[in-house]
Amino acid sequence: MSTRDRILDAAAQVMRSHGLAKATTKEIAKAAGFSEAALYKHFRDKTDMFLAVLEERMPSGLATLMAGLQKRVGEDPVEDVLVEFAHAAIAFYGQTFPIAASLFSDPHLLTAHRDVVHDRGKGPRHVGDLLTAYLEAEQRGGRISAEADPRATADLLLGACLQHGFLSNFDQRYDDEPTRRKLAETWVRTLLEGSGASRARVEPRP
Repeated sequence: MSTRDRILDAAAQVMRSHGLAKATTKEIAKAAGFSEAALYKHFRDKTDMFLAVLEERMPSGLATLMAGLQKRVGEDPVEDVLVEFAHAAIAFYGQTFPIAASLFSDPHLLTAHRDVVHDRGKGPRHVGDLLTAYLEAEQRGGRISAEADPRATADLLLGACLQHGFLSNFDQRYDDEPTRRKLAETWVRTLLEGSGASRARVEPRP
């Protein structure tokens, strides 16, 4: 295992145990078996390490879907894409909520973290923006009703996933894979029916 991988494994462990606000680079270095100086050979700062943990040590399904979302416009059925997205988001928020929640206990750290994430073109809004862009493109292609609001649809779906992530950690009732899939299917079906969006299972273009 490379030095970077060992650092990331340690960072994920410490961040899960203490939350991002209280996870110090000193503790991460100790858990990894390296000096703090070694950390900075691979990461610019703790925020850079946190972003790497999110991308490489959390459920990878959401990041993969986000990267390929625009390529699926006009191809796979919209309902299928949204179910996959919601299913991945439920798992992602469930695992990352305990890490990120502690940020809100420290206004100065939250401000600094928000500024860095914004400068790097990432952050929680990025997920909603990508999903909205996908829905807007499907709407232009006629696969979603012109009456639907893409931003509201994205916000409502991700809001449900985030709430479930919070509740699962609060109650310590973690769902299995079939339950998460069923939740995603139910939310998407209800949302599409309520928004008037098309649920036609369009065949991929040749």
